[in-house]
Amino acid sequence: MATGISFTLHVTDGRARRGTLATTRGDIRTPAFMPVGTAATVKAMLPGQVRETGADILLGNTYHLMLRPTADRMERLGGLHRFMNWDRPILTDSGGYQVMSLSELRKLTEEGVTFRSHVDGSKHFLSPETSMEIQRKLGSDIVMCFDECPALPADRERVARSMRLSMRWARRSRDAFGDRPGHALFGIQQGGLDEELRAESAEALTAIGFDGYAVGGLAVGEGQEAMFGCLDFAPEQLPADKPRYLMGVGKPDDLVGGVARGIDMFDCVLPTRSGRTGEAWTRRGRVNLRNARHRDDPRPLDEACACPCCTGYSRAYLHHVVRAKEAISMTLLSWHNLHYYQELMQGMRDAIEAGTFEAFRSDFDAEFGAGDIPPP
Repeated sequence: MATGISFTLHVTDGRARRGTLATTRGDIRTPAFMPVGTAATVKAMLPGQVRETGADILLGNTYHLMLRPTADRMERLGGLHRFMNWDRPILTDSGGYQVMSLSELRKLTEEGVTFRSHVDGSKHFLSPETSMEIQRKLGSDIVMCFDECPALPADRERVARSMRLSMRWARRSRDAFGDRPGHALFGIQQGGLDEELRAESAEALTAIGFDGYAVGGLAVGEGQEAMFGCLDFAPEQLPADKPRYLMGVGKPDDLVGGVARGIDMFDCVLPTRSGRTGEAWTRRGRVNLRNARHRDDPRPLDEACACPCCTGYSRAYLHHVVRAKEAISMTLLSWHNLHYYQELMQGMRDAIEAGTFEAFRSDFDAEFGAGDIPPP
């Protein structure tokens, strides 16, 4: 479909891919990591600061935005981009994952899902058609089709039933999306950890035709080993000339492992959620700034990092503001984490272009697994 959004695959190194997703609001360099702006904000960060980390695109959450401040209000105010002061691309999820997590507050039928708001208990209905309409009002550049995402582990019959419902909803999403120049619609592959069900899902989605394809239904309790096992086959079942997006993932080693298996796009709340709880992600793994070992440490969090947190503040200071619950701790650590994630993505892009991705991956695994630097 001709939408004004195009994907160019520049080079591959093994299964790792380096490309560009061109949109009317700017290019997205892939592999790409999308910071999550759940409720029209990347928590504890200004939009300009997020852009400074190297982010090309943000993710917004349809479920949360439809409840508060509502899609109608945002449409009247000029759309999500203007509302949150972000002029680059935005991808919105469909709301399906959040609704499905409300197992005690929702009713699922072929038509859609009726659920009660976690905010005020009010009753709402989401279907492929209403999800497409809400995302249209938000004005997002990349729209996700409406799907059901069962938690894992689940028996094969449950996964198959859910996947086939999602494929019927994918067709309805495509029909409701229509022709929207400058906007893209991504389909979502389901099927749990089952290779045959994933293949059936991929075949159904490809027959419908989408601008990109997500590997959905992972990072829902199955663990990294099982997730990687699924990614050993799932991305290859999807069209090679379209971007492949792994939803809701993940830790730095998840990103490297995903890229090695052919994934182009990722999103996760982890870098900002960790930053708000006193945790940092570095080249040497996770660092808990609440620990007393940092209270007299004059060194930066990561001496090789050029973010404002690492160039301006010591571990001792970060320990202090985290323990004192000062708001600046959330901003500094979120900024560092997002900077590190984007630096990691740039490192992978450079390595793929140079044909050295496996060496990059080996070096990453060794350093990331080494653990934090010892106390001074």
